[in-house]
Amino acid sequence: MAARDPSEFQAVDLSCEAGDRAPGARVEPEPEPELELEPEQEQEPRLELMVQSGAAAELQGAGTGARAPAHGQIAADTPAPAPAHQDYRLRKFFVLRAGTFDQAIADIKAQINQQVDGALKSYWLLTEIDHWNNEKERIVLITDRSLLICKYDFMMLMYEHCRRVPLNYIDRICAGPFAFPERSITRREGHGLRVHWDKLREASFFTRWNPWSDEIPYTTFAEHPVKGTTATFTSICQLQNFNAQLVAAVQSAYEVAPVAGRANGAIILQRPIPIDTYVGVVSLLSNQNKLGYSLARGSVGF
Repeated sequence: MAARDPSEFQAVDLSCEAGDRAPGARVEPEPEPELELEPEQEQEPRLELMVQSGAAAELQGAGTGARAPAHGQIAADTPAPAPAHQDYRLRKFFVLRAGTFDQAIADIKAQINQQVDGALKSYWLLTEIDHWNNEKERIVLITDRSLLICKYDFMMLMYEHCRRVPLNYIDRICAGPFAFPERSITRREGHGLRVHWDKLREASFFTRWNPWSDEIPYTTFAEHPVKGTTATFTSICQLQNFNAQLVAAVQSAYEVAPVAGRANGAIILQRPIPIDTYVGVVSLLSNQNKLGYSLARGSVGF
């Protein structure tokens, strides 16, 4: 087919201002200056055509009740993916971070004296409550002959100290709800476990009123706040299971190494656990802010 002369084509003005012109009337195009396009500019008409095609598709979709999603946006009828559920406590307690608790157990195992304590039976993550009602994060180990109450810095991954209680010196184990004086300002809900190991020695007045005293012949345990986050921590924070294993270990220790002048075994009681605090302002502030735990606190240290 032979190429036609460009002068044979007629330019027809279809705008609203050309309504008075006769159809098919020839309109002389206005002369435009010739520009020399660079290679990058030669692609502009094609790009403009593609943009116009996309706009036309959007308008067409609007006519049918559907709208094409813009770049970087999700269509309204497309459900957004639900974010993975993360418990707030997983981002706060250092003990819940991957590998932290395993490292703590490895560090504490290195401190066990096999000749004094014997073999490790079980380990637990509990909250120790002192005689001033202050909560303290503790790792508790039950061995053949000892109850080890260990303080570990989960933020720095550092072993600090451990309190050793011979199992054959434990003479009373009490489990039950917490009980406070009638006029006490502070209260505590839930149940606890109190372990006594020297019924022959009563704590003096100064010892009981000294918040930093470690000469109290008993200690109290409660469940750690992270219980229920995972199956592993639910198991090692279970106070009832800890109580059962401690009772069995104490009875076994009495059979192997009885102590002269003591009863053959510990007394197991189910009764309220008294905490003799009346004002408890210090413990109230400490427990509400979780100062006894290795906890992420933003820009404020602990």
